[in-house]
Amino acid sequence: MAAVSYNEATRIYPGTERPAVDKLQLDIGDGEFMVLVGPSGCGKSTSLRMLAGLEEVNAGSITIGDRDVTDLPPKDRDIAMVFQNYALYPHMTVADNMGFALKMQGKSKAERQERVLEAAKLLGLEEFLNRKPKALSGGQRQRVAMGRAIVRNPQVFLMDEPLSNLDAKLRVQTRTQIGALQARLGVTTVYVTHDQVEAMTMGDRVAVMKDGVLQQCDSPLTLYDKPQNLFVAGFIGSPAMNLIEGTATEGGVKVGDYTVPVSREVLSKAGNDKNLTLGIRPENFSIGEQGIGLDVVMVEELGADSYLYGTLAASQESEITGNQYVARISSRQTPSRGNTVRLAVDLDNLHVFSTASGERLSD
Repeated sequence: MAAVSYNEATRIYPGTERPAVDKLQLDIGDGEFMVLVGPSGCGKSTSLRMLAGLEEVNAGSITIGDRDVTDLPPKDRDIAMVFQNYALYPHMTVADNMGFALKMQGKSKAERQERVLEAAKLLGLEEFLNRKPKALSGGQRQRVAMGRAIVRNPQVFLMDEPLSNLDAKLRVQTRTQIGALQARLGVTTVYVTHDQVEAMTMGDRVAVMKDGVLQQCDSPLTLYDKPQNLFVAGFIGSPAMNLIEGTATEGGVKVGDYTVPVSREVLSKAGNDKNLTLGIRPENFSIGEQGIGLDVVMVEELGADSYLYGTLAASQESEITGNQYVARISSRQTPSRGNTVRLAVDLDNLHVFSTASGERLSD
């Protein structure tokens, strides 16, 4: 087990001008479960492959423990990787797949069998050891891929979207198992996903990336409560945070015909910039007599709660092409489609950003 550090690591693919990963500075603690998350093309998988030795590092360096591994081949890095497509040998049994790397290392048959059986017990795969991959479900194949990584006792686990081929129910179940397994083994783990719900539920910390640049790295709760910029604010959370543009005025930010109270201290940080964006989580709205006007386009009733979807009142925006906002309210006060409601804002959980720079202004 070991800590991992990216020291301004950069990857530029031949024939491109913009780096796929641009000066990534990230320290991952010994035994930590770090999740890299972001939309397609943000550089998260490239970052993982740089750590694995599958992509060249054009500038900067990467260390595992006290070793600089920047120029080492993958086999000398003491890492184990779990891929999206499992990468199992179809002609081998589960036991042979799990023990193959140990065989290549010249381990004795007795040691291989012992370590494979130990990993199989951990993963509930004992009864499948003599089967071939084609006789297994997707979830079982993924556990075999995990077992193959575990038997090697690496310093670092690398996981590249390992759950993306599973159905929704199995994904939830398997991510819980992976989280519990990692905590039990205590192996430093770097996990890549595009699914922010997966990231929030699994990681000790989550690193959010966009266009090859690290936007923010924090605990899941800190990312949710204090996103550093508009991108993180809009990416983290399901449903996403409402990002509503308004104009700074005396005492607040005007949205439509309503001024949301904002402290002078926060407004002063904007300087002469009058274009501000308010970030409001769906659960931080409530129906009241005063507040932001919302023309209700659709209502989702979920039992205890309801989600209201709509456009800003009197905004002249189309229901289909306009910006839609969402509020989570009690199902006991659900308005009908076509109604206009007033949404009061929980000011203790109000986020204020500069529209131009995207940076956070509120504390």
